[in-house]
Amino acid sequence: MRGSARIPALAAVLALLLLPLTGPAAAADGPAVKLSASQAGTGGSVTARGSGWRPGTLLMLLICGRATPSRGVIGGTNSCANGDGRAVTTDTRGSFTRKLPVAEPPVPCPCVVHVATVTGAKAEADAVLQVAGHPVAPLPAETSGGRLSILSDTRLTGSGGVLTWFGAPPARTLEFTAGNVGTTPVKDPVFRVGTAHGVFAPQWDEQQWHGTLAPGGKALVRLPVELSAGAHGDYTVSLGYQGKVIAEQPWGVDRPWGVTLFWLLLCLVVPAALFRAGMAVVDRVRPRRPGGVRHRRLPRSLPRPARSRASGPEPAPTLPWFTQDSVPGGPAGRLSAPHHDSPTSPPTPTPKGPT
Repeated sequence: MRGSARIPALAAVLALLLLPLTGPAAAADGPAVKLSASQAGTGGSVTARGSGWRPGTLLMLLICGRATPSRGVIGGTNSCANGDGRAVTTDTRGSFTRKLPVAEPPVPCPCVVHVATVTGAKAEADAVLQVAGHPVAPLPAETSGGRLSILSDTRLTGSGGVLTWFGAPPARTLEFTAGNVGTTPVKDPVFRVGTAHGVFAPQWDEQQWHGTLAPGGKALVRLPVELSAGAHGDYTVSLGYQGKVIAEQPWGVDRPWGVTLFWLLLCLVVPAALFRAGMAVVDRVRPRRPGGVRHRRLPRSLPRPARSRASGPEPAPTLPWFTQDSVPGGPAGRLSAPHHDSPTSPPTPTPKGPT
């Protein structure tokens, strides 16, 4: 009896010891998402619950068409209702709960709720959702045989020029080594290059690489990347193939300081030109002096007129308030103060009378 009573007790102890180990094992399976309902109509909502994500990670939830959990979202975010997406940040345990409105994606179903990381290491998970009333179409046939794989890290080559410094579109070349790990050749594969600024969704552009990769072969692939005019800041260049993002590359774009210098010079030149034009207008509309002659600045000295020798000696300069007519005694008077005769002058004869 005692032995039979000890067996359930040992089983309970072992269950308690193994219980903490089940949590990390479940988390090791990777990120996952579950929905409160597998079917909903437009205008309704579903609650998404996630687990196994990195703590404190920003996630984006989207309803996407033409997608299954096994094949992912074919066509990338272009197949999703981006305007009705929701963002959420995981807690310290890597879990989240978020209510998501149901919206029709731009492509037919099958549909999923697609959850992907916005920053940091790439991670994603899908949960099946049937959007009531939305059309359903079969998925495109999955290609078999040739499969491409990235054999090296992606890198951006090239540099900006003088025009980029003045706001021209920055351009680089995305380079990577691709290899064919399938059993059939891959001819002219089509890649998708996306550029994203900050936390915004990338803008995708399809680019075809011309060439053939035999089974087991590899080649250096170069794809052009170009941003809009005047772009600056932190960008992320994403590389996609067959609906999946296979590589990401950060790109820091410098500010076009030439545009700033241009506007600074414009703010200095335009006011100076307006000031000169205004002064010219003021000088033109300035009122005239009486007599119809405008006020003009006279020169500092005027040239003296030439005087001929026949006209005689020049008159002695006189003060304006002292002239010959103003001297007492008339014009015959002295022009200077009276004085005694010189001692050298002859004596004046005096008459002699009788003594």
